[in-house]
Amino acid sequence: MSVVIPDGGPSRASSATAAADGEPIEVRWVMPEGFFELPTEAESIDDLADQLIQLAEEIIPKGTPDMQYRWAALCVASYDELVETGVQYAGFVITEVDGERCTANVSLSLVDLAEEARVSPVHNTAQALRALGHGDVDEIELPCGPAVSWVGTRQAVIEAAIAPSGQDEPFWTSFINVQVPLSNGTAVVLEMTTPTQEGWDVFSSMFAGIAKSLTLFDTEGNPMNTRGKLLEIPG
Repeated sequence: MSVVIPDGGPSRASSATAAADGEPIEVRWVMPEGFFELPTEAESIDDLADQLIQLAEEIIPKGTPDMQYRWAALCVASYDELVETGVQYAGFVITEVDGERCTANVSLSLVDLAEEARVSPVHNTAQALRALGHGDVDEIELPCGPAVSWVGTRQAVIEAAIAPSGQDEPFWTSFINVQVPLSNGTAVVLEMTTPTQEGWDVFSSMFAGIAKSLTLFDTEGNPMNTRGKLLEIPG
Protein backbone atom coordinates (compact mmCIF):
# COMPACT_ATOMS: atom_id res chain seq x y z
CA MET A 1 0.00 0.00 0.00
CA SER A 2 1.40 3.40 -0.96
CA VAL A 3 0.38 6.59 0.81
CA VAL A 4 1.29 10.10 -0.31
CA ILE A 5 0.52 12.90 2.16
CA PRO A 6 1.05 16.51 1.04
CA ASP A 7 3.06 18.92 3.18
CA GLY A 8 0.47 20.66 5.34
CA GLY A 9 2.92 21.39 8.15
CA PRO A 10 4.71 19.23 10.73
CA SER A 11 3.11 17.13 13.43
CA ARG A 12 1.89 19.54 16.08
CA ALA A 13 0.26 19.59 19.47
CA SER A 14 -3.11 21.27 19.91
CA SER A 15 -4.98 22.05 23.10
CA ALA A 16 -8.34 23.10 24.52
CA THR A 17 -9.72 23.58 28.02
CA ALA A 18 -12.78 21.72 29.33
CA ALA A 19 -14.75 23.08 32.28
CA ALA A 20 -18.26 22.33 33.53
CA ASP A 21 -19.01 22.14 37.26
CA GLY A 22 -15.50 21.09 38.26
CA GLU A 23 -11.93 22.28 37.86
CA PRO A 24 -10.85 23.16 34.31
CA ILE A 25 -8.95 20.40 32.52
CA GLU A 26 -6.58 21.12 29.65
CA VAL A 27 -6.79 18.61 26.82
CA ARG A 28 -3.84 18.20 24.46
CA TRP A 29 -3.48 16.04 21.39
CA VAL A 30 -1.10 15.65 18.45
CA MET A 31 -2.15 16.02 14.81
CA PRO A 32 -0.03 14.30 12.16
CA GLU A 33 1.55 16.31 9.39
CA GLY A 34 -0.49 16.89 6.25
CA PHE A 35 -3.55 18.30 8.02
CA PHE A 36 -5.00 21.70 7.19
CA GLU A 37 -6.74 23.39 10.12
CA LEU A 38 -9.98 25.33 9.66
CA PRO A 39 -9.96 28.78 11.32
CA THR A 40 -11.77 28.90 14.65
CA GLU A 41 -11.38 32.61 15.42
CA ALA A 42 -12.75 35.45 13.28
CA GLU A 43 -13.90 39.00 13.97
CA SER A 44 -16.82 38.75 11.54
CA ILE A 45 -18.35 36.51 8.88
CA ASP A 46 -16.43 38.50 6.26
CA ASP A 47 -13.18 37.88 8.13
CA LEU A 48 -13.99 34.17 8.33
CA ALA A 49 -14.75 34.08 4.59
CA ASP A 50 -11.44 35.81 3.83
CA GLN A 51 -9.52 33.29 5.96
CA LEU A 52 -11.25 30.38 4.23
CA ILE A 53 -10.57 31.78 0.75
CA GLN A 54 -6.89 32.14 1.69
CA LEU A 55 -6.92 28.52 2.85
CA ALA A 56 -8.63 27.48 -0.41
CA GLU A 57 -5.86 29.21 -2.38
CA GLU A 58 -3.32 27.17 -0.42
CA ILE A 59 -5.16 23.87 -0.85
CA ILE A 60 -6.15 24.24 -4.51
CA PRO A 61 -3.61 26.71 -5.91
CA LYS A 62 -4.40 25.72 -9.48
CA GLY A 63 -8.16 26.05 -8.99
CA THR A 64 -10.17 28.87 -10.49
CA PRO A 65 -11.35 31.70 -8.20
CA ASP A 66 -14.89 30.34 -8.57
CA MET A 67 -13.76 26.88 -7.43
CA GLN A 68 -11.96 28.38 -4.45
CA TYR A 69 -14.99 30.49 -3.58
CA ARG A 70 -17.31 27.46 -3.71
CA TRP A 71 -15.01 25.53 -1.40
CA ALA A 72 -14.94 28.44 1.09
CA ALA A 73 -18.74 28.77 0.88
CA LEU A 74 -19.13 25.05 1.62
CA CYS A 75 -17.02 25.47 4.75
CA VAL A 76 -18.88 28.59 5.92
CA ALA A 77 -22.17 26.69 5.62
CA SER A 78 -20.96 24.19 8.23
CA TYR A 79 -19.80 26.68 10.86
CA ASP A 80 -23.13 27.00 12.69
CA GLU A 81 -23.04 23.27 13.33
CA LEU A 82 -19.41 23.47 14.50
CA VAL A 83 -20.31 26.15 17.05
CA GLU A 84 -23.43 24.31 18.25
CA THR A 85 -21.51 21.07 18.82
CA GLY A 86 -18.68 22.71 20.76
CA VAL A 87 -15.97 22.05 18.18
CA GLN A 88 -12.56 23.25 19.35
CA TYR A 89 -10.58 21.89 16.41
CA ALA A 90 -11.52 20.95 12.85
CA GLY A 91 -9.02 19.89 10.23
CA PHE A 92 -8.76 17.76 7.13
CA VAL A 93 -6.22 15.96 5.00
CA ILE A 94 -6.16 15.30 1.26
CA THR A 95 -3.96 12.39 0.27
CA GLU A 96 -3.46 9.51 -2.15
CA VAL A 97 -3.86 5.88 -1.17
CA ASP A 98 -2.73 3.39 -3.82
CA GLY A 99 -3.18 6.10 -6.43
CA GLU A 100 -6.71 7.05 -5.31
CA ARG A 101 -7.38 10.60 -4.12
CA CYS A 102 -8.86 10.43 -0.60
CA THR A 103 -9.83 12.87 2.11
CA ALA A 104 -10.70 12.74 5.80
CA ASN A 105 -11.92 15.24 8.39
CA VAL A 106 -10.99 15.22 12.08
CA SER A 107 -12.72 17.27 14.77
CA LEU A 108 -12.47 17.57 18.52
CA SER A 109 -15.37 18.85 20.62
CA LEU A 110 -15.87 19.52 24.32
CA VAL A 111 -19.38 18.84 25.58
CA ASP A 112 -21.14 18.75 28.95
CA LEU A 113 -22.16 15.31 30.16
CA ALA A 114 -25.85 14.84 30.85
CA GLU A 115 -26.63 14.57 34.57
CA GLU A 116 -27.87 11.00 34.18
CA ALA A 117 -24.60 9.99 32.50
CA ARG A 118 -22.26 11.24 35.22
CA VAL A 119 -22.55 8.04 37.24
CA SER A 120 -20.66 5.36 35.30
CA PRO A 121 -20.24 7.78 32.35
CA VAL A 122 -18.46 5.34 30.04
CA HIS A 123 -21.08 2.63 30.47
CA ASN A 124 -23.98 5.09 30.17
CA THR A 125 -22.47 6.76 27.10
CA ALA A 126 -22.06 3.36 25.45
CA GLN A 127 -25.67 2.48 26.25
CA ALA A 128 -26.94 5.76 24.78
CA LEU A 129 -25.01 5.25 21.55
CA ARG A 130 -26.19 1.64 21.19
CA ALA A 131 -29.77 2.86 21.62
CA LEU A 132 -29.37 4.86 18.39
CA GLY A 133 -29.43 1.53 16.58
CA HIS A 134 -26.59 1.90 14.10
CA GLY A 135 -22.85 1.39 14.15
CA ASP A 136 -20.61 -0.65 16.43
CA VAL A 137 -20.10 0.62 19.99
CA ASP A 138 -17.33 -0.58 22.32
CA GLU A 139 -15.85 0.46 25.63
CA ILE A 140 -12.10 0.97 25.15
CA GLU A 141 -9.05 1.99 27.15
CA LEU A 142 -6.88 4.91 26.06
CA PRO A 143 -3.62 5.95 27.74
CA CYS A 144 -5.52 8.81 29.44
CA GLY A 145 -8.34 6.52 30.66
CA PRO A 146 -11.52 4.65 29.63
CA ALA A 147 -13.54 5.81 26.64
CA VAL A 148 -16.23 4.73 24.18
CA SER A 149 -15.70 4.12 20.46
CA TRP A 150 -18.48 4.27 17.89
CA VAL A 151 -17.87 3.19 14.28
CA GLY A 152 -20.42 3.42 11.48
CA THR A 153 -21.73 5.32 8.47
CA ARG A 154 -24.06 8.28 8.11
CA GLN A 155 -25.59 10.27 5.29
CA ALA A 156 -24.71 13.92 4.70
CA VAL A 157 -25.93 16.44 2.15
CA ILE A 158 -24.25 19.18 0.13
CA GLU A 159 -26.85 21.93 -0.09
CA ALA A 160 -28.16 22.93 -3.51
CA ALA A 161 -26.90 26.52 -3.15
CA ILE A 162 -23.28 25.39 -3.21
CA ALA A 163 -23.53 22.05 -5.06
CA PRO A 164 -22.17 22.01 -8.64
CA SER A 165 -25.45 20.44 -9.87
CA GLY A 166 -27.60 23.14 -8.25
CA GLN A 167 -29.48 20.42 -6.32
CA ASP A 168 -29.06 18.81 -2.91
CA GLU A 169 -26.41 16.10 -3.26
CA PRO A 170 -26.56 13.34 -0.61
CA PHE A 171 -23.47 11.24 0.08
CA TRP A 172 -22.36 8.65 2.64
CA THR A 173 -19.49 9.05 5.05
CA SER A 174 -17.79 6.50 7.30
CA PHE A 175 -16.85 7.63 10.78
CA ILE A 176 -15.03 6.73 13.98
CA ASN A 177 -16.22 8.62 17.04
CA VAL A 178 -14.39 8.38 20.38
CA GLN A 179 -15.96 9.87 23.51
CA VAL A 180 -13.83 10.36 26.62
CA PRO A 181 -15.75 11.33 29.80
CA LEU A 182 -13.72 13.53 32.17
CA SER A 183 -13.87 13.92 35.93
CA ASN A 184 -15.26 17.50 35.80
CA GLY A 185 -18.56 16.67 34.08
CA THR A 186 -17.40 17.22 30.50
CA ALA A 187 -16.40 14.86 27.72
CA VAL A 188 -13.96 14.99 24.83
CA VAL A 189 -15.55 13.92 21.54
CA LEU A 190 -12.96 13.11 18.88
CA GLU A 191 -14.21 12.11 15.43
CA MET A 192 -12.84 11.16 12.03
CA THR A 193 -15.06 11.05 8.94
CA THR A 194 -14.25 10.15 5.35
CA PRO A 195 -16.40 9.88 2.21
CA THR A 196 -13.64 7.88 0.47
CA GLN A 197 -13.70 4.25 1.54
CA GLU A 198 -10.41 3.57 -0.26
CA GLY A 199 -8.60 5.47 2.49
CA TRP A 200 -10.40 3.88 5.43
CA ASP A 201 -7.54 1.67 6.65
CA VAL A 202 -5.02 4.50 6.46
CA PHE A 203 -7.31 7.07 8.08
CA SER A 204 -8.52 4.77 10.86
CA SER A 205 -4.91 3.90 11.76
CA MET A 206 -4.01 7.60 11.74
CA PHE A 207 -7.02 8.40 13.92
CA ALA A 208 -6.03 5.74 16.44
CA GLY A 209 -2.72 7.55 16.86
CA ILE A 210 -4.50 10.87 17.48
CA ALA A 211 -6.83 9.27 20.05
CA LYS A 212 -3.88 7.67 21.88
CA SER A 213 -2.12 11.04 21.99
CA LEU A 214 -4.88 12.63 24.11
CA THR A 215 -3.36 13.87 27.37
CA LEU A 216 -4.94 15.74 30.28
CA PHE A 217 -3.51 18.39 32.62
CA ASP A 218 -4.80 20.25 35.65
CA THR A 219 -4.64 24.04 36.05
CA GLU A 220 -1.03 23.82 37.28
CA GLY A 221 0.12 21.78 34.29
CA ASN A 222 0.28 18.43 36.09
CA PRO A 223 -0.62 15.38 33.97
CA MET A 224 -3.72 13.52 35.09
CA ASN A 225 -6.08 10.77 33.94
CA THR A 226 -9.78 10.97 33.14
CA ARG A 227 -10.69 10.24 36.77
CA GLY A 228 -8.77 13.33 37.94
CA LYS A 229 -5.88 11.34 39.45
CA LEU A 230 -2.46 12.96 39.03
CA LEU A 231 0.08 10.88 37.15
CA GLU A 232 3.71 10.47 38.06
CA ILE A 233 6.21 11.83 35.57
CA PRO A 234 9.04 9.32 34.96
CA GLY A 235 12.29 10.66 36.40
